[in-house]
Amino acid sequence: MTDTFLLDDQTVPFTPGQTVMQAALAAGHHIPHLCYHPEFHPHGSCKLCTVKVNGRNATGCTVPAQTGLKVENDIEELRTLRQALVQMLFAEGNHFCPSCEISGNCQLQALGYDLGVMSAGFRHFFPRRPVDASHPDILLDFNRCILCELCVRASREVDGKDVFAFSGRGIHKHLIVNAATGRLADTQATAGDKAMHVCPVGAILHKRVGFAVPIGERRYDKTPISAQALAFAPRPAVGEGGEA
Repeated sequence: MTDTFLLDDQTVPFTPGQTVMQAALAAGHHIPHLCYHPEFHPHGSCKLCTVKVNGRNATGCTVPAQTGLKVENDIEELRTLRQALVQMLFAEGNHFCPSCEISGNCQLQALGYDLGVMSAGFRHFFPRRPVDASHPDILLDFNRCILCELCVRASREVDGKDVFAFSGRGIHKHLIVNAATGRLADTQATAGDKAMHVCPVGAILHKRVGFAVPIGERRYDKTPISAQALAFAPRPAVGEGGEA
């Protein structure tokens, strides 16, 4: 007998060990997210995947799927919450989409479009953080970091280098480079590292490739982020609870 739970009154099958997020995406149901990545341990830092589980708010990327759960996702209360969270992320950092070189490839921008965010909503902070151009192939713009920790987890769990970390608490929390000088050039980081390819915004930029693909022909220019999240969601192999 297949294990299932209810997501917006629809039955969703899952395999033991999956989270609500993983099962939902595999079954074709999109739960908005930024910090979730199928290759890393879930973290729940962005809170955009907040759902109601048996009436209580919880992050879909961290809650284990269990038989009998009643999960609400596509409801007005959560849509309003997610719009506010995206507006806060835009206001907290320096995200100027029209002039940004990753416009069209930015997950924050694409999620804003997907959620119907049409205004700033909050007064912008305009932070003054450093830009690190010391590395020959990578540029770090700390003004755009949204504290998703994807680069931290990728460097630790995949690259085995611990290039990135966080310092400070609360509003003073910020991304740092694990080097005595604080410069990326003084680490073992290379352009091929997983950590250099997971940033959902423009905090980690590859030099000399910014406009190789013209604006208008980029990843999210053609297909909404929600559709792509569903298309590329990992699914059980044949014989493991579903079809490949």
